[in-house]
Amino acid sequence: MVAALNPVNHCHQLLSAAKHNHACRLVITASFNEVAINDGDKRSNKSTRLAKSISNLLNLYIEKPSLKNFLHRHDWNVVAQAEAKLELPTMSPKEDISSIWRDIHGCSDWENLLDPLHPFVRRELIKYGEFSQATYDAFDFDSFSEYCGSCLFNRRKFFEKLGLTKHGYDVRKYIYAMSQFEIPRWLEKSYVTDTWSKDSNWMGYIAVSDDLESKRIGRRDIVVAWRGTVLPSEWYEDMQRDLEPLGHGEAKVERGFLSIYKSKRMSTRYNKTSASEQVIEEIKRLTKFYKSTGEQVSLTITGHSLGGALALLNAYDAAMTFPTLPISVISFGAPRVGNIAFRDELHHRGVKALRITIKQDLVPRMPGIVFNETLQKFDDLTGTLDWVYHHVGAELKLDARASPFLKRGSNFIGVHHPETYLHLVDGFVSSNSSFRSDAKRDLALVNKYCDMLVNELRIPAYWYQLSNKGLVSNEFGRWIRPKRENEDIPSPIEEEENYDL
Repeated sequence: MVAALNPVNHCHQLLSAAKHNHACRLVITASFNEVAINDGDKRSNKSTRLAKSISNLLNLYIEKPSLKNFLHRHDWNVVAQAEAKLELPTMSPKEDISSIWRDIHGCSDWENLLDPLHPFVRRELIKYGEFSQATYDAFDFDSFSEYCGSCLFNRRKFFEKLGLTKHGYDVRKYIYAMSQFEIPRWLEKSYVTDTWSKDSNWMGYIAVSDDLESKRIGRRDIVVAWRGTVLPSEWYEDMQRDLEPLGHGEAKVERGFLSIYKSKRMSTRYNKTSASEQVIEEIKRLTKFYKSTGEQVSLTITGHSLGGALALLNAYDAAMTFPTLPISVISFGAPRVGNIAFRDELHHRGVKALRITIKQDLVPRMPGIVFNETLQKFDDLTGTLDWVYHHVGAELKLDARASPFLKRGSNFIGVHHPETYLHLVDGFVSSNSSFRSDAKRDLALVNKYCDMLVNELRIPAYWYQLSNKGLVSNEFGRWIRPKRENEDIPSPIEEEENYDL
């Protein structure tokens, strides 16, 4: 009889071997809740699988933090700081940026605006970051629902349901995507046989600034927000790493990202046209209308993780189709997408890209953890390598250790979450300054889907969920899964209908 494999012992064996490889060793401190192996804890297992995967590449050495160090590491009283914010509004009055919107939108690649971070830029980054976060909050992850993989809400009440009407935008169209390749975990599927779609997922939305917001920001802003992946472990391990040609030039991009963006099939309900075609067609309709009224129009594309990768592909398409349209990409925790020719194409076509990264987040280092833009220094010897991945645009690099409210340790899932990004953007002043004392965003938001806040704040981990997991008590006292409101049920007919602007 073969004894069952003890995952803890197995992990220790792997890490013990890694200790002796000094050339490749990377020291990572594991958080108690995320990397500790527990057979009954799915989140811990996912974190462990990610740690093992990266161990195979880099021979990581994972060590536990001292509880004593954890509890006494703060130089100031974080509880008092947090309590002082409870009676304050979560945002300050909006500034009029109509005269400088092109600078804020990146016309000069955000030169002298990132470090120190200009307060006007901070506000806009948080706005677009919350648009990215909304794609997770509105997504139906419930695999027992026949609508798993769809948006929970009708587009007409999207921002109202998510508490984002404060930004002054209206959703005009939803985006749906599929893939020709088997890419784990990005496509959520229902266990129910009779489901809304067997091939497609809701992948984001297109929104437009209303009259009041357009006046404040100096133009009519079209926003495309792409949904990403909050758990990077599965697609990081299994994503195709092949670069595939994009168009007729030398530009190449990761084939898995391109498949999600370009795939379509006539037999499907929602992807008779690709995500690419859906978005470009709607942008074409919106720009034609607003330019006919004499307005200035901009396109801002945003996304987190996988969504940030799709945002760059979208920007490439849009720049080819609308050569005079100001286009900016604001991405959070996004991976590399393509080669140096892809980067250069975006630059030559005037696309402005700002990627927000966290030093401890592994996803922005992928793919191409070894073969990436750092090899450019050897171009004289090797020539331009068209199979090497390159990042695109300017970078705002944050450090999770800068916040006194976040736990130390390598919480791979938590540090990648969009709410962690927004918290750090809100508190960032400069690379030489401490965390902003008058940061406005609610601290509790950080723990919506993870366990990143220090225990002293007493904010429950993973607190954002439907009451009673979505079940309600009916008139007979039985707990049932309620039916969706008719207007919130996905409909391919409604998605194909044009509406008056």
